[in-house]
Amino acid sequence: MNNNEFIAELARRSDLSTHEVADLMDSFMAEFTSHLLDEDVVSIQGFGSFSVRKKMERVVMNPATKQRMLVPPKIVINFKVSPVLKEKLKA
Repeated sequence: MNNNEFIAELARRSDLSTHEVADLMDSFMAEFTSHLLDEDVVSIQGFGSFSVRKKMERVVMNPATKQRMLVPPKIVINFKVSPVLKEKLKA
């Protein structure tokens, strides 16, 4: 399912126009991104939680050339699935 299909399905289920649903999704993503940029945890009940983690810089080695390289620190998004969704996916 791509973004357009997702918006169309939400519009069908909510009796809203696709334009209204697209605007709602844009607002949702802007707020979601804003909280992650502030390093807050964003939890969606029945789905899971998103958090920001900082990975420290580290040294890795290319196994073919044996050359060592420094990987700079970076920020990654971590997702933890909710037990409710995990149970639904098992069935």
